[in-house]
Amino acid sequence: MGKFINKLQLDLLKRHVFPFLFCFFTLMFLLLMQFLILHIDKLIGKDIPLTVIAELIITNLAYMVVLAAPMAVLVATLMAYGKFSELNELTALRSSGVNPLNIIKPVLITSGLLFVGLAWFSNNVLPEANQKARSLFIDIRVKKPGFDLKPNIFYDGIEGYTFLVEEIDNETDSLYNITLFQEPKNNKDQAYIIAEKGALVSKGSQALEMHLINGYSLSFIPPRRNVDESIERNAFQKHIMTLDLSDLAFMRSDPSDRNQSDRTMGAKAMFAVVDSLNKEIDQQVNTLVENPALYPINADSRKESFFAPNLVLPDSTRKATYVASNYLIPNQFQKVGIQQELVKESIRQAKQYKSKVESINANVEWRKKRINRFLVEIHKKLSIPFACVVFILFGAPVGIMTKQGNFGMAALISTVVLTFYWISLIQGEKLADRMYISPFVGMWTFNIVLSLAGIYLIIHLTTGFSIKDLFTNRD
Repeated sequence: MGKFINKLQLDLLKRHVFPFLFCFFTLMFLLLMQFLILHIDKLIGKDIPLTVIAELIITNLAYMVVLAAPMAVLVATLMAYGKFSELNELTALRSSGVNPLNIIKPVLITSGLLFVGLAWFSNNVLPEANQKARSLFIDIRVKKPGFDLKPNIFYDGIEGYTFLVEEIDNETDSLYNITLFQEPKNNKDQAYIIAEKGALVSKGSQALEMHLINGYSLSFIPPRRNVDESIERNAFQKHIMTLDLSDLAFMRSDPSDRNQSDRTMGAKAMFAVVDSLNKEIDQQVNTLVENPALYPINADSRKESFFAPNLVLPDSTRKATYVASNYLIPNQFQKVGIQQELVKESIRQAKQYKSKVESINANVEWRKKRINRFLVEIHKKLSIPFACVVFILFGAPVGIMTKQGNFGMAALISTVVLTFYWISLIQGEKLADRMYISPFVGMWTFNIVLSLAGIYLIIHLTTGFSIKDLFTNRD
């Protein structure tokens, strides 16, 4: 019997492989297409090297792996156990006295190993990939479009020049009726150039020569020593200009030089930031405690008043109106002017204190929100990979109960479950970021609910126990 069960367990594991790989790569393809559709407009028209585009795609594949793996696990589990139940193998297994839980254990253990691997990947590989992808996106965003002249359209992509060309022959790179404005930059005078014809000659990726034929130029010479500003007109049969294209080249920056966010940090680094933010909150609160709103002065000290430096406190105080306090009160003074000054000063200090409290409260609130964002990301690094285990707990009994191992049924159930799963995850993240719920509740609620549902279904399959049994009256 032991050998039979081992062979059966191995067979079930093998049944997961093809559906898992098929679904995983299908989802990766769909996520990749979604990524390209969203960002294709940022990549075209800028002469970005193909190697850079390939690197951008590869670095973004990291987050796709973390998302696609748990979804593929759910589909594979539903198909494998649905097929197992469809062929009545479960009935034969039960008649042999084998607990159905034994056929779930090896797959559950495998999902645990997958969870560990994905959690490591999410904490160590994904942040670095996100940082590189983010750096590449910024480099691509700031890159200027390549040199691209179009007929009857002003082009100012090269610093210091503005071009206008009436006609372009794309086959020979010939230009006709050229107008060029040269700005007074880089040791060059302001100039206005007109030519009947021209041609473009490439000088590598950093330079371009423009050969102008049959034209003239107007150069505006700025005033120099003992010479007023003047205009020079020069006719030419051929004039060669060298244009610097280095500003149009794609420049890579070092990802480590850019600031890191919660998506580009590992759990250890985020815990360090959280600890630092908590210390800053403590400092803000201590600052508030150490600076009270009013300054206490002993009423019996005979010392000069803080509010009335030239006044000595009277020997007798009005006991009837005296309030037991460490602070001076207006009734201790007989002069109305001093009382008014005291009240005005108290109001000023109260407003100043209120402003300080509001400022500290805003600073503390901002730091608490940052702490929540980091804690949400830390929990997410575990909760999404742990979905591999959750989907086995839920998918195995559901697949057995459906008794259908086809892809259509598995896809239908997976779509419903995953829709609710991702909605709960996204909304949980938003609510936790806004401090309505804790990061743990936001990231783990659906995992816990689905796990409990899966455990209940497994118990129901193995023992026949049902919730309604708890409410059934027994003699």
